[in-house]
Amino acid sequence: MIDLELFKAARARVKNIVVKTELSYAPRLSELAGFNIYLKKENLQKTGAYKLRGAFNRISELSDVKRKLGVISASAGNHAQGVAFSAKYFGIRAVIVMPEATPLLKVVSTKSLGAEVVLAGENYDEAYQYAKNLAKNEALEYIHPFADDDVIIGQGTIALEMIEDKNLDYILVPVGGGGLISGISSVYKSVSPNTKIIGVVAEGARAMYDSFKNKKICNSKSVRTIADGIAVRDVNEKNLNLILECVDDIIMVDDEEIANAVLFLLEKQKLVVEGAGAVGVAALLHDKIHIEKNKNVGVVLSGGNIDVTMLSLIIEKGLIKSYRKMQFRTVLIDKPGSLQKLTNILCRVGANIIKVDYNRVSTTLDYGDAIISMALETKGLDHQNEIRAKLAEAGYNIDEFY
Repeated sequence: MIDLELFKAARARVKNIVVKTELSYAPRLSELAGFNIYLKKENLQKTGAYKLRGAFNRISELSDVKRKLGVISASAGNHAQGVAFSAKYFGIRAVIVMPEATPLLKVVSTKSLGAEVVLAGENYDEAYQYAKNLAKNEALEYIHPFADDDVIIGQGTIALEMIEDKNLDYILVPVGGGGLISGISSVYKSVSPNTKIIGVVAEGARAMYDSFKNKKICNSKSVRTIADGIAVRDVNEKNLNLILECVDDIIMVDDEEIANAVLFLLEKQKLVVEGAGAVGVAALLHDKIHIEKNKNVGVVLSGGNIDVTMLSLIIEKGLIKSYRKMQFRTVLIDKPGSLQKLTNILCRVGANIIKVDYNRVSTTLDYGDAIISMALETKGLDHQNEIRAKLAEAGYNIDEFY
């Protein structure tokens, strides 16, 4: 456990830099879950994520000599922006190595803060190795995103804010490398030891989950998840030891559950949250943890830097899964009035046509036929079943696709 006084000192250092984000009651989510849920909105932080806290605390503790040489780090994006912002504040050079698949939003945002961005490796761990070699060759100070005491302490300032705002019985925290939960759990075990700290990992990046359950390092061979902010392959011993000491449990959610949570937060809470930031809500929506009624539960929304393309995909899939969108193709006789006959049926059942594709040249068609593909806006499962029934009644054989 890290000394509480170090967290208090860090808070004084970052106080005028970071935003004290809201810890807000979530009425809709609380109603669904059956207990009181409060969202810690670090997605509204200056750089769009909590990582600014740890990066600024670390760089502020460097000597003037080390600062002048510049800093370097490897990051999937949020730590990158935290380091870049902090380096710009101190007027020093910052080099960020990002995995090649990093969302464009995070690359552009990091560059806009004045950092030099290098894309290298398929995941964080490969980018990390590249950055370490570059740090040695160019005499840059490496700022680790999670396995560093000053970074962990900076992240833990979130817990000091939460404790001031509300007495909480449970805290749900996203877990990748473990820096965030190490800091938060250290503070809570010092100040409020009865509060249960629960980590949440993505199934596609489960190294910390396996390591926690087995009480030893269990690295993954690869990682694949839409929660790129917690897509860490290898476990660091420092973080694992802190987690084993201070964290009560770690649970796991899959990408489908994470996507549902991102969409839920967007629709019901009017919050844009990235995959990593939504894992705690995913755990609640999909009953991954048993919590007694009337308990107060804090959920850390660690970041909101989601790629627009990914958000669009999540919304599109969400509309289909919630029966608000339906797509099908069918064969028509290629003559005047055929399409109008089909659309008249859809009009009568109140289906809104949002996309139409008409193909008469496919080699799979008989002469005189055409394939029509349609996307419909619908009002739920019952409405879709009505549409299917009316089309079948009229003799249409439809092939649905997603």
